[in-house]
Amino acid sequence: MTHLIRTIDAHAGGQALRLIVDGARSPTGTTLALRADWLRRHADHIRKAVVLEPRGHVDMVAAQFVDPVAPGAHAGVIFMDGEGYRPMSGHGIIAATTIALERELFFARDQAMPDVRVTFDTPAGTVHARAHVVAGPDRLRVDSVRFTNVPAFVHTPGHPVRVGTRALRVDVAFGGLFYAIADTEAIGIPLTRRRLPELRRLAIDLLQAVNDSLRVEHPALRRVVIGGVVFTGPPQDPEAHLRTVAVSPNGGVNWSPSGTASSAVMSVLDAMQLLADGSAFVSEGLAGSILRGQISGRTAVGDYPALVTEVQGSAWITGEHTFCLDPDDPFREGLSPGG
Repeated sequence: MTHLIRTIDAHAGGQALRLIVDGARSPTGTTLALRADWLRRHADHIRKAVVLEPRGHVDMVAAQFVDPVAPGAHAGVIFMDGEGYRPMSGHGIIAATTIALERELFFARDQAMPDVRVTFDTPAGTVHARAHVVAGPDRLRVDSVRFTNVPAFVHTPGHPVRVGTRALRVDVAFGGLFYAIADTEAIGIPLTRRRLPELRRLAIDLLQAVNDSLRVEHPALRRVVIGGVVFTGPPQDPEAHLRTVAVSPNGGVNWSPSGTASSAVMSVLDAMQLLADGSAFVSEGLAGSILRGQISGRTAVGDYPALVTEVQGSAWITGEHTFCLDPDDPFREGLSPGG
């Protein structure tokens, strides 16, 4: 029997999010992290089908709404990509909020004007989103979404690694997932689309070198893995402070500035005393889009001084799909990465 999966797709700053709205399984577990693990063990074919080619692509990120565990949350959300399940996605929160409100998945139309607050339970913790909604001639439009991220902190500053003949230093920081943050001016590769193949390859090698030489642990989370590399460099937009390009372990690129990467970078800038409380941090992505962030508070994660950051951006719905998983299709579950 052909299995049908329905999705609503959107992009935030040029980066895709594919929200599964029908055809997925409902996971169980006492936390969102355990529910993500349940999906990995029992329903990973759904992730593979919608994220991997021929239905998806290497840069695709998908999400699924599930029942929340955290008190007061409107929904749980689990993010997934070509590598597996990620604890958090900043552009994903912006896009998922936009889809949920414009398609009335959480609230009726008359409940969503002009501002609405949505609380998400994620494997990384509780995330609060505030959407500004405007009335169009025939529909509601989510003009922008500002979300308060889970606490961000620097885990290991200036960690030395060697990649081939390059001796590099990276800052390892958490902004919803762990990143190794590298300055591309020191590396010598500009952050342009033309150099993207080199950045993908370097990120894969750099991530392996960091994981081979450093063990990271988050005091409150089960997952302890560096989820990607963030390359930083000079922006092209005069409003932006930095261009940031996040690359996942399989070489998938975030075309937006990445909300989680922006939070992680803010924690590094704050540790260097380059970012004051309340001051804006504008990050630019590879597509030329920007996200606006700021420090809104301070806290601690275990023994690590941490920041409460807010990130704002916009998303647009790009289409709806009904995917057919035919039992006779040899690529029913997508093409195996690197196969």
